Amino acid sequence: MGDVGAVAYAFLIVARKKYDDSTPELAHDIVESAQQLVHLEIALAKQEVKELAISNGVAAGALAGAAVFALLAVLVALPVLLVVAIPAHSVAALVWLILCVVLAAGLALFGKSKLRIEAPKKTIESLKETKAWALHLISSTNK
Repeated sequence: MGDVGAVAYAFLIVARKKYDDSTPELAHDIVESAQQLVHLEIALAKQEVKELAISNGVAAGALAGAAVFALLAVLVALPVLLVVAIPAHSVAALVWLILCVVLAAGLALFGKSKLRIEAPKKTIESLKETKAWALHLISSTNK
């Protein structure tokens, strides 16, 4: 079990503990549980940002590949097509141009489909649950 899993397990043990202890001990356990929960929230946010960064890195690489092939199509195939007026050469240059453009379009569409810019959903949901838990804990201890 990793560090996050161990902290989560310890948190669950503290949360299920029946309190016959004094108020200071109860307060100490609540503060300790809240600190552990904050550490878990931070670990979750880091993990989500890391996953998003990896996914966006792949997307950026595909977009860069698309740009390279589009540049090749414009800077190599098009001048060859215009300069070489022999029909067989122009057909070859046209095929190369079409191949580069299709490849660039495919990479651009792939990169665009993989690119995600969004807030970390799991962290936000977990923060909402933590808020609800804290509010419930506060309201139940004030009674």
